[in-house]
Amino acid sequence: MSLFKRYFNKKAYDAEKTVIWSEELPAPSKGLFLKRFKKHKLALFGFWFLVAVAICAIFAPLLAPYEQNEMSAQFSAAPSMEHWLGTDQVGRDVLSRLIYAARVSLMVGLFSIAIAAVIGTVLGLLAGYFGGIIDGIIMRITDVFMSFPYIIFILVVASIVGPGLTNIIIILGVLGWPSIARLVRGNVLALKQSDYVKASVALGYSTPRILFKHILPNTVAPILIYATSGVAGAILDEAALSFLGLGVQPPDASWGNMLSSAQSISILTDLPWLWIPAGLMILFTVLSVNYIGDALRDALDPRNTK
Repeated sequence: MSLFKRYFNKKAYDAEKTVIWSEELPAPSKGLFLKRFKKHKLALFGFWFLVAVAICAIFAPLLAPYEQNEMSAQFSAAPSMEHWLGTDQVGRDVLSRLIYAARVSLMVGLFSIAIAAVIGTVLGLLAGYFGGIIDGIIMRITDVFMSFPYIIFILVVASIVGPGLTNIIIILGVLGWPSIARLVRGNVLALKQSDYVKASVALGYSTPRILFKHILPNTVAPILIYATSGVAGAILDEAALSFLGLGVQPPDASWGNMLSSAQSISILTDLPWLWIPAGLMILFTVLSVNYIGDALRDALDPRNTK
């Protein structure tokens, strides 16, 4: 290696180190992150609520007093010591079905947003870093996806591919990536002008290493924050699809198809235990996820000095 090349590489490496520590805003330490997060009391409540829901979902066979489809001779029975939340029209225990349904909502929320995040992150990285025709093609595809009314698009696709848990996860994941792609692209456009990225290019680092080791870590925080709202949205979308009969199909329980019984006026007024518990679980779960997202945004913000 020539003296000039060694000198150039050393200067680029020094520039990379200097920029990383001087120009890039440092991520908060673990202790500071926890301190900021704990200031959000509603987020703490939401966190422990979601932990409780996750425990119920994982250990549903142990915690549920009955099997989700086990029928008794008590039809549409009011809450009692035997059935704490009553029974539905065919004698199934509402509490047991509520616990088993937590599995569906958490699986849909987590897995669908994971699929969307992977697709959106990869496409956003490629569009933002390479620019030009690649950026144009990816962004035009993104515009096409975002130009359709979201819920109508989901309903059409769900009616074509058919209902079911797996199909709903794939549909929500595949259709949920455009917003993440635009978010990642915007961050990459700013980051690729940073001196430490230019230094990495000067050092001859491969494109995958630059994208996934130097750029992606500085994009994780906004992706994580957006993902929390995506989880809440996916839970609501699954509930809406199941309510309309295009989601999880009976006899499997989901909060959405438990709500579908509320389409009757007589049930709304005379049998509130059939729909209020499921509605409250959706409400508290979505609120908890949104509160956690707000807390993460403040806790991960390097400009936050409190």
